[in-house]
Amino acid sequence: MTQPHTGNTAGRIVPTEINGRPAVPFQGVGKYRPEGTKAAPPLRTCADYPDSGSKIVANLKTALQNAGLRNGITISTHHHFRNGDKVANPLFEAAAALGVKDLRWFPSASFPCHAPIIDHLESGVIHHIEGSMNGPLGDYCSSGKMRGMGVLRSHGGRWQAIQDGEVHIDIAVIAAPTADPFGNANGVTGPSACGLLGFALADSIYADHVIVVTDNLIDFPCIPWQIQGNNVDQVVVMDSIGDPSKIVSGTTQLTKSPDRLLIAELAARFVRDAGIMQDGFSFQAGAGGTALGFAIFLKEMMKDAGVSARFIRGGSTKYLVEMLEQGLTDYILDGQTFDLDGVRSMRDNPNHQDTSPFTSYNYHGKGNFASMLDATVLGATEVDVDFNANVVTHSDGRLLHGIGGWQNCLFGKCVILPIPSVRDRIPVIVDRVTTLCGPGDLVDVIVTERGIAINPRRADLLEAVKGSDLPIRPIQDIKAEVELLCGGAPTPPSLGDKVVAAIKWVDGTVIDCVRQVKT
Repeated sequence: MTQPHTGNTAGRIVPTEINGRPAVPFQGVGKYRPEGTKAAPPLRTCADYPDSGSKIVANLKTALQNAGLRNGITISTHHHFRNGDKVANPLFEAAAALGVKDLRWFPSASFPCHAPIIDHLESGVIHHIEGSMNGPLGDYCSSGKMRGMGVLRSHGGRWQAIQDGEVHIDIAVIAAPTADPFGNANGVTGPSACGLLGFALADSIYADHVIVVTDNLIDFPCIPWQIQGNNVDQVVVMDSIGDPSKIVSGTTQLTKSPDRLLIAELAARFVRDAGIMQDGFSFQAGAGGTALGFAIFLKEMMKDAGVSARFIRGGSTKYLVEMLEQGLTDYILDGQTFDLDGVRSMRDNPNHQDTSPFTSYNYHGKGNFASMLDATVLGATEVDVDFNANVVTHSDGRLLHGIGGWQNCLFGKCVILPIPSVRDRIPVIVDRVTTLCGPGDLVDVIVTERGIAINPRRADLLEAVKGSDLPIRPIQDIKAEVELLCGGAPTPPSLGDKVVAAIKWVDGTVIDCVRQVKT
């Protein structure tokens, strides 16, 4: 291992320097307490902006030139279009045409549609990526080909990094489905409406220079404005900024697997039988196929019991929207819309409120919504016998997924991971997760098709379901049964010494790292 490194309190060997800057190892949940003041953008004067209010420029290339594009700076983008984004690729094509090198790309997430970015990594236009990498870019990083070290943060961790000055954004590029010439923008109207723009809000507040890119320019004022034009320097109009149909992509499809539907039903029954499902409760379910199934089963149980929720945290889907419209919840507090029903509801229903990582997830704030949730249902690629969980790598060590809001949601009052016990004939419960993303003392329940394991530290939950017909089992028993069926524990991944990516915890410390996969 060539990078400076040390052990952290989770027992992981992690880098103490990331891309030339010092890094703080994980110190335990709630142990690291920051000092100092928030970062801030430079002062500006209205004397440098047109009295007409129009900030429109001809194209991305011109906007980048006006923004002072130069070698080695940081450019950020957001991912509300998920696999339908049409801005990041032409953005870096324009940067390449201007001859710059060694850029740091700071997306809120990247997706398979961003595979062309690999050409810019190869050519030297981009030095490294600091953001969740789903698919080809994650695979590229795993192979050790990226010159710099990748950094993966949760949605709240990204806001924390910007706010704390850990990441300084030189140029923010915000894809906006509707905008006016002044730069006011939203995501709920226009032909490319994708919902909210909360992941770009920090970028608009803290970046030195902000470029809004839209395919639906309207006369001032753009109402509502999720991005305020007072924070925007330039506006660029393109033919199309994204395909909103592709926000329903990858993991955001309802499972058809009988085993996973059983897991979803067991998770919903647990919430009911443990006494969590009662009038005025709150929950968050992810957008993965099993989590969507959980929402459907819980909805029916709530109707049968005559119970309604005070609020549901989204990622919104049509299933959550149905619950709002049927009076099963008072509010949806939405961090990301995952389908077009969610977009419609956010636009038309005042009780479907857009939020941002600042309100929902930022750990370096004065509290956030995540810890207020009565039940939080999330996915994982691996868990271990100590209830630690992994969401970014597979058992072969390849980095194929992002963190999203997953880490932030671990602070809910009851955190439930409904996962299959086997994927592709490989056991999912292991002795030690390949990559530690969330510590086991924040994971309360693991639900599989072979039984439900409750973290021994949650004696209250064990007592709450005593006498129920739920298949409660020790996690070691489930693991042993699965290994017997699969012919043993999974083969440990073949990894080299080179650290290709760091995994940040919600407070900016390094909880683990990803090492190069040997080929």
